[in-house]
Amino acid sequence: MTEKKKAGFRIQDMTDTNLLLAITIIVFFLMYIGAMVFQGKGFLKAQTFFNILNANASLIITACGMSLVMITGGIDISVGGVAALVSMCCAVYLDFKGGNVFGAVLISLGIGLAFGIVQGLLVAYLDIQPFIVSLAGMFFARGMTTIVNTAPFNVANEEFIAVKETRITVPGFGTVNKLGKYVPAYVEIGVIVALLVVIILFCLLRWSRLGRGFYAVGGNSQSALMLGINVRRTRFLSHLICSLLAGIGGFVYFLHVGSGSASHAMGMEMNAIASSIIGGTMLTGGVGNIIGTFFGVLSLSTIQNIVSSAGLDQAWWTGITIAAMLCIFLIVQSVVMARKKKALK
Repeated sequence: MTEKKKAGFRIQDMTDTNLLLAITIIVFFLMYIGAMVFQGKGFLKAQTFFNILNANASLIITACGMSLVMITGGIDISVGGVAALVSMCCAVYLDFKGGNVFGAVLISLGIGLAFGIVQGLLVAYLDIQPFIVSLAGMFFARGMTTIVNTAPFNVANEEFIAVKETRITVPGFGTVNKLGKYVPAYVEIGVIVALLVVIILFCLLRWSRLGRGFYAVGGNSQSALMLGINVRRTRFLSHLICSLLAGIGGFVYFLHVGSGSASHAMGMEMNAIASSIIGGTMLTGGVGNIIGTFFGVLSLSTIQNIVSSAGLDQAWWTGITIAAMLCIFLIVQSVVMARKKKALK
């Protein structure tokens, strides 16, 4: 492949990524502004937006990891199971073993790394399909969660509760309550962690050699190999980072709910995939943006809140709405891919 072709391939990929990112951001703002205009109510309060971040900080983290794997052309459906296992193990460690928060963080990182190493080796070096490997990982994680403890319970560890109840005020945002007292808007610690993950992964994909390798492997693994990129190692690292982020996301989820249960994080892997697709990450690999994934999570949560505020509290209405959104964004991706193929001819 000549330098001119390589440059053209890279420019085209960046154009696709930016186009899908712009569409995602525009859709999010149109939805949120529409909710403010037509529904009003809580959408007019700044805290409503920050509550979306508070409730979805763990999903932001796991969706970012999912996007990383999808950019390389893979997938990981074990992230929800890993998050549930982390939540249960941390709860048992803190309540029954008299542990501390630092030890719980190490447990979360250890579980994430363990899943990442095993799944990464199976996918990258044994050439087993990522879907099959991560499906086995999901079943294993869910099973282990039940083995660790079956009955749901709230954590009573004082140190953990102190960290859980920590609130970080957002300057310039707040509301005046019925008593005339100003109440500042706030975010939880998990939101800060999620934003740091978004920034770090954005910089990794944008400016690092490893990040360019992720795109190259997802775009065309044979071409990436000819360019001197270690395809196996790149795929291994994508799964390792994804599972590590699932471990971090599991701890952030645990920090938000403050309990252990075998049913925790149920469906998180599907929401992570949906958020990545809405954010502009293509299932075929090679195209994606972490900022888009961030707005994909916000869009997914916003549409759920809109449906709920409209009085359609039944679960199937949310499912139907999310399905419609996915179909729309998949059609948009198909149009972008068709444009790309036409440009390469």
